[in-house]
This record gives sequence, structure tokens and C-alpha cells, in this order.
Amino acid sequence: MSVELVALLTRAERLAVRRLRQVLDEAGCSVDAWRVMSLLADGEGHGMTAIADCVLLPPPTLTRLMDQLVDDGLVHRRVDPMDRRRVLAALTPRGAARWEELDGRVRAAWAALPGSGDDELLAALLRRLAAGLAETAAPVSAP
Repeated sequence: MSVELVALLTRAERLAVRRLRQVLDEAGCSVDAWRVMSLLADGEGHGMTAIADCVLLPPPTLTRLMDQLVDDGLVHRRVDPMDRRRVLAALTPRGAARWEELDGRVRAAWAALPGSGDDELLAALLRRLAAGLAETAAPVSAP
């Protein structure tokens, strides 16, 4: 991977998050909360480890965020019927409605950007890159 590619990926990610943050700040929502709600919007119910891995948050940070989402009535937790040691999180009806509203705002803001018509191609390329990087990821060693 070239230095230029890493720099372009980093710049694109930071600019995208900055734009996303502007849209979500107007709606009173954090980027991390939106990411969690986006994952939970599939209605499947997800365990905390899977959520942390998907939204790239350390477990203590995710726990605080989930506590806030539960307090706000947007998320509920339930015991996994298949493994009683696990807790699954899902959106409440209020949470689903909130996510729909946020998703509409985000989609509208993204569609207004030049080049947004290339989303499918970009997503396919990024999925392929991420999968390749995950396959060949070396364990992190201490210095």
C-alpha cells in the first residue's frame, strides 16, 4: 500500500466524518450513536462485542453510549435466548423512528455532494480492501 493511498483514505475518512458530524450535530446526535443505531436498524439484535467491533469503539466507551441510548428510550437490551450469558441490543420503536429521521438527513446531505453517485463502486472497493487487510492482518506486537 502506498503512502499516497493511506493519506487519501485518511483524508477521505476525516472529511466524511466531519460532514457527517455537521449533519448529526444539527439533529443532536453523535456520530458514534448514529453508527450504533445504523447497525441496530437491521432489527436483528446484536451483542455488545459485535457492536464494538463494527463501530470501532472500546467496550467501556460503548457501554456508556449504550447506557445513554437506553436512558433516551432509543435502545433496549434483552437476554439472548440462545445464550443466556449474552445481552442483545435492539432499537425500540422510538429508536427506529429516530434512526429513520437521521438516516434521511444523512442521505440528503451525502446526495448533495459531488461524486456521490459513485457510492456503490466506492463501497465495493472499500469492502474488498478491508477484507484483504483483515485476511492478512498480522498480530500487533509490543515494542
